[in-house]
Amino acid sequence: MPVPHSGDSSPAPVASGPPSHSSGGARRTGSAILLGTGLILIGLNLRPAVASVGPVLTDIQDDLGFSATAASLLTTIPVFAFGAFAFLTPLLSRRLGTHRLLGILMLVLTAGILLRLHPSLTALFAGTVLLGAAIAVGNVLLPPAIKQDFPHRAGLMMGLYSMVLFVGPAIASGATAPLAHAPGSDWRRALAIWALPALLAFALWLPQLRRGPRPRPISGAAGPPVPSRFRTLVTDPTALAVTAHMGLQSAGYYTFLTWTPALLQDAGVPAAEAGLMIAYSALPAILASLAAPVVAARMRRGWVLVVLTVAVTGTGLLGLLLAPAAGGYAWLTLLGLGQGAAIGLALSYIVGRSADAQQAAGLSTMAQGSGYVIAGLGPLGFGAVHSLTGGWAAPLAVLLLALVLQLVAGILASQDVVVGERRKRAAS
Repeated sequence: MPVPHSGDSSPAPVASGPPSHSSGGARRTGSAILLGTGLILIGLNLRPAVASVGPVLTDIQDDLGFSATAASLLTTIPVFAFGAFAFLTPLLSRRLGTHRLLGILMLVLTAGILLRLHPSLTALFAGTVLLGAAIAVGNVLLPPAIKQDFPHRAGLMMGLYSMVLFVGPAIASGATAPLAHAPGSDWRRALAIWALPALLAFALWLPQLRRGPRPRPISGAAGPPVPSRFRTLVTDPTALAVTAHMGLQSAGYYTFLTWTPALLQDAGVPAAEAGLMIAYSALPAILASLAAPVVAARMRRGWVLVVLTVAVTGTGLLGLLLAPAAGGYAWLTLLGLGQGAAIGLALSYIVGRSADAQQAAGLSTMAQGSGYVIAGLGPLGFGAVHSLTGGWAAPLAVLLLALVLQLVAGILASQDVVVGERRKRAAS
């Protein structure tokens, strides 16, 4: 099945031949729409299975007699799995092909979600690891798949993909608790409901399962090979900058999700309102994550958007430090805008700094594999500093320092240089 390229924006020629030409074009357009919709729907499923746990974490603790530390593993294990299992993606993709693997992942994700229905701790944690593994591979696969299938619409597609990474958890965060407390329901059934959109994504993806692994290019057939192996990536300044930016912005985001409710409650905000404020922050994040990759693709000085993103996020953090209760919604609006733009930029850099889909796959593996390991350490480190100091000023100061490092990495990653280009320039 040929790969549709929705990015071809040239005007369609006037039909002068048999009608089959027109029908063939319509079929290609339909295939492109189906493919694009499938990719975005898969992206929509890459967070709800994790985000749905937080709203019912107290119910899980009460039901199973968990301590707060044990219960928090249900939210931290998937983040570490995002990093650990990401490095398996190249092997699986070579064996199965990107499109077949994406379909299989939706089935594995469904199995992990449903496994948590079983009333045993082993099943609960095994399901958590399984869904984390599926999401990890999906995280890595989506950017190179977009690079391959929509090369001329990569900015728009990455914007949509970034957007649904906020839409999914926003829906899950808002709907899971009411579902758990509905008559005849409980937290296990509420978590299991998120298997339905994963099954829907698999059903929509069925036409793509016929696409097997792409044949490997013949060395030297099209000039020197683009450096894409991991050992080359870890010494490339552009790849390292993209990876550092991905890890630092992810660490900030997951630290925000984990600890901001407690910070707000300590400032006198009721628990229910604090949860509502966190859910509200997803709205500006959705808008910013959609807009940032599109705007970045049209800017000559990409570093300007990086500086603006960090400035907005930093202002939100300072607001939480100085007046968390009085200006809560204002600070969370700024944090939503900054974090939404940051994840949109981080994902767009994976595509924009890669010469082709093969290189994008390698960079995606490195950036997201290493990045989510860093992201998992963020909430733990923030919590440790909070425990040592007994307040929020020191951990927020550490988060602001990390934001400075994110600024440096983002400026380097924003430069319009693909991986390996600096090495080629030095050698010439």
